Amino acid sequence: MNAQWPILKCPHRIFLYKFLFVAGLFVLSFSTGLPAQTYSQRGMVVSSSKPASEVGVEILRKGGNAIDASIATAFALAVTLPSAGNIGGGGFMVHCNHKGEATSFDFREKAPLRSDARMFLNKEGILMEESNHRGLLSIGVPGTVAGLYLAHQKLGKLPWKELVQPAIELAEKGFPMSWALYMEAKHLRSQSGPGDFMHHFFEDGSGQLTQPGQLWKQPALANTLTMIRDHGPDGFYKGVVAKKIAAFMADHGGLITLQDLWQYTAIERAPVHGTFQDFHIYSMAPPSSGGVALIQMLNMLEPLVPDSIPFNSADYVHFMAELMRRAFADRAKFMGDPDCGKDIPIEQLTSKTYARQSLGDFRWDKASVSDSAACVLQPDERDHTTHLSVVDAEGNAVSLTYTLEDWYGSKVGINDLGFIFNNEMGDFNPVPGVTLRNGQIGTEPNLIAPGKRMLSSMTPTIVLKDEQVFLVVGSPGGRTIINTVFQTIVNVLFFHMTLPQAIGAMKIHHQWLPDEIVFEQHLMSPDTQKALERRGHRLRPVSNLGSLMGIVVDRQKQVLIGAADASAVDGAAIGY
Repeated sequence: MNAQWPILKCPHRIFLYKFLFVAGLFVLSFSTGLPAQTYSQRGMVVSSSKPASEVGVEILRKGGNAIDASIATAFALAVTLPSAGNIGGGGFMVHCNHKGEATSFDFREKAPLRSDARMFLNKEGILMEESNHRGLLSIGVPGTVAGLYLAHQKLGKLPWKELVQPAIELAEKGFPMSWALYMEAKHLRSQSGPGDFMHHFFEDGSGQLTQPGQLWKQPALANTLTMIRDHGPDGFYKGVVAKKIAAFMADHGGLITLQDLWQYTAIERAPVHGTFQDFHIYSMAPPSSGGVALIQMLNMLEPLVPDSIPFNSADYVHFMAELMRRAFADRAKFMGDPDCGKDIPIEQLTSKTYARQSLGDFRWDKASVSDSAACVLQPDERDHTTHLSVVDAEGNAVSLTYTLEDWYGSKVGINDLGFIFNNEMGDFNPVPGVTLRNGQIGTEPNLIAPGKRMLSSMTPTIVLKDEQVFLVVGSPGGRTIINTVFQTIVNVLFFHMTLPQAIGAMKIHHQWLPDEIVFEQHLMSPDTQKALERRGHRLRPVSNLGSLMGIVVDRQKQVLIGAADASAVDGAAIGY
């Protein structure tokens, strides 16, 4: 039967659902690695690297604001989390001040001026194997340094040099190699040859792989960061560093030129805004698709009666998957760089009316079918991104997500500069006019064009309650970012979970095509899986979805509560 909004009035059923929900949380607390929560009264930084979080908190102690702390933490992550922290990539920052005023900064990478829509095709017009994820052609013009500097110029408090200096010291003096980082280093060294950049990246002063507990020093990166400290973005986009980048690209077949670097600009944009119950949601606008899709799904969920659907039940997973299916269909159809194409109907997509229309064909007893005839898939986004959340003593907040795209990006770098380049060009549609069910897409909104920013799923988000910051959250995970952030927000606002429960709870992912529910395999019962399959869903288990970093501001108790996802083994929430 067709169903409208699912309003369940039976008191016995509601009581049963409440019991199942509480029981589910009890089981959850014992069956998963819930992150520990950290408390503080003044400021908090949460990131995927404890040394980087410590850098950010020290900036807060010195009187810096949330912008200052996020900049210092991001530069520190470029040293301590080289798989995703970066100065060779790009990302997005959402900021909200203590008055409830929000803005955002777009420092997504750009396509080089010499790029074109057919650059990944051979002479026969066939896509070159893995060319969109590897090598020099995959490198977009980096945006991180420009974006962090723009945020500082607009809203920073402490001098720029004070924010970059801690990262220089980490690179110059070294920090203890963790076991997790060592295992990555060992793998990368075994998979690369003596002439490759990554083969020597983790070496100590004697040319050996830096061992766990040993200080890992990066003198070349320290020199590059020093140029950025002393000259701001000109230290990266002009001068010695820029000349070395351009010369390297010219010598090895890359596309980035001095002109690309000189012309790169970050942009301050109005964030996407929506409401859920009494909360205000601020997230990233295009060229990120995250904010629009997040608000679409919250709008579709909002009319659901609280306690009417038990968490982790078959009804819950079915309903959430159907919301995701619809939001991702729109993502594929409409999203791209707003500065290089047709207008994106953000106001329409994020309206409550459109949400009701989107669920017009929803059925509780049967899965919808993703329309393959309108197959406009987006290329795969890699999941090696990182996120940091910050709240300062005044109540200002930053949610920042940035990335190299793949794990260690392109795995290409310049020995004299010491950082890794992104491989973000793979986020464009590689073959104009050709769309296949295997994921290849040729639709116009996200085709490669000179100076264009590629589509993203990064979803840095800030939630306000009574016009003040309540929740700051974000995650890595490629296209799964949108759904993991969405579910974490729902867990806190709708199911009233604590932050560690919300982060550690089971997540699912549906992205319209392929038509399947991806789920965390140890957190969904066999009975639920069978019930979903009977409704027509196809299921695929994975070990983990997302790596969330969040802060809740409890104004009644006057405390900040931070939590780093247990999957980020080197991560930490640190406050003061």
